[in-house]
Amino acid sequence: MRNRASEPSAESLLVPVILCGGSGTRLWPLSRALFPKQFVKLTGETSLFQQSVQRAQLCQQVLGIEPANCPALIVCNEEHRFLAQGQLDESGVTSASLVLEPDGRNTAPALTLAAHAVNDDAVLLVMPADQTVQNLKGFAEAVGLAYRCALSEDTIVTLGVRPTRAETGYGYIEPISEIQPSHPEGVRVSRFVEKPTAQVAEQYFHEGRMLWNAGIFVVRKSVWLQAITTHDHAIAQWSEKSWQLRSQDTLKAKTSYFEFLRPDKATFQQCPSQSIDYAVMEKLGSGPVSASVVALDVGWNDLGSWDAVWAMSAQDAQCNGHYGDAVFEESQDCFVSSSGRLVAVVGLQKVVVVETPDAVLVAHQAKSQSVKTLVERLNAQGRPEREIHRKVHRPWGWYDSIDEDDGFKVKRIMVRPGASLSLQKHKHRAEHWVVVRGEATIQVGEKVFQLTANQSTYIPQGEVHRLSNHHDEPLEIIEIQSGSYLGEDDIVRLDDVYGRTAS
Repeated sequence: MRNRASEPSAESLLVPVILCGGSGTRLWPLSRALFPKQFVKLTGETSLFQQSVQRAQLCQQVLGIEPANCPALIVCNEEHRFLAQGQLDESGVTSASLVLEPDGRNTAPALTLAAHAVNDDAVLLVMPADQTVQNLKGFAEAVGLAYRCALSEDTIVTLGVRPTRAETGYGYIEPISEIQPSHPEGVRVSRFVEKPTAQVAEQYFHEGRMLWNAGIFVVRKSVWLQAITTHDHAIAQWSEKSWQLRSQDTLKAKTSYFEFLRPDKATFQQCPSQSIDYAVMEKLGSGPVSASVVALDVGWNDLGSWDAVWAMSAQDAQCNGHYGDAVFEESQDCFVSSSGRLVAVVGLQKVVVVETPDAVLVAHQAKSQSVKTLVERLNAQGRPEREIHRKVHRPWGWYDSIDEDDGFKVKRIMVRPGASLSLQKHKHRAEHWVVVRGEATIQVGEKVFQLTANQSTYIPQGEVHRLSNHHDEPLEIIEIQSGSYLGEDDIVRLDDVYGRTAS
């Protein structure tokens, strides 16, 4: 095995790779296809994606690496690029590169694309964007151990979570020897085990040897590319070809710079869909690249279902937990997530209630995993609630469809400071705008003017128009649409700072 110098070099910076490809169907109705769980603020004021980026920055700082000089690399779906960019902006991250997958092909191709996007032989910290950690210092220390291990050897280091219960929903990692708390450094992996039966999970838990597979990896770029080429040549080949044929564009603002990297779609679609574990990790028993594991005991949770979210929530004396406005009476072990309305629970046990403006879920905690089956049924029925929220996020802000009937639709629209909608027109509808907060800059035809709170304007059908916010505070308007067709596809974009005009 080839060893390397233990001292970091200029090419050994820790580059966070945040994988954002999950759909989170078990957390419907908060998590939806166009707004998946990694971007939802499930446990507080920040999303799981934002928490992942913050953890990665902490790990860099502990290692003496300035995050601004070594920004994160985000791998996400093309449809989620502005969600990711907006939440990075919201978190104060002013620079990042986003690799936009034209199609989801699981984590092995995603990591291979990321490796090609990184300069030199950097060390990659590969993390799913949909997990949470309570002990941030302990997490950074574990990553530091994995970093030094990845620097000194040709090995892929995985972080294995010490189990807190007999869990059948996770894969397991068996190290060749038990990792003692007094010797926390990484050891070789003996084998990876798929999700076990309840009886086997109980055995693993009581033996205390096996670790949960968290899907977190630390590896040098060259080592990953060598491993994927050896063990899944098709992924290596098609990922590299699609990367070579990539296109790119940038989004520049006053204080931020985001780069969008687009692998070639037709080529990437030839790439097999495979996870990192199946494609590489389970095949590392022999060959030049090994698998190592560092133990993680930091309050880790992947929040894969509503019962897991309940377990992470602050709870009252009857073990009821909630986010948002909720009251409990004669109830125990219940969980409520409310987006705005008061939710009252009376006389229930182990029940989950999730309220959103357009859908409400009521489920027994024991059936939390079955929410995925429910979402599949909604998808088969063509229900829009499966895919999109009533509040729809756009690169410039969001809109909330408040009311709709034959011939009219009412929206509440928020435009972020410094943002602007596209210069556009509509073939089938007219619009009336009323400013309720902030100051709007409006173009209608050749005329440009400003409106403040309680002022309004009318945009005739077919007229070219644009709405902008040139100020430091959010702009909110009420839009009333009227016409024969009010679909979202009735937009002809003539100019757009976000690159959404038709070619």
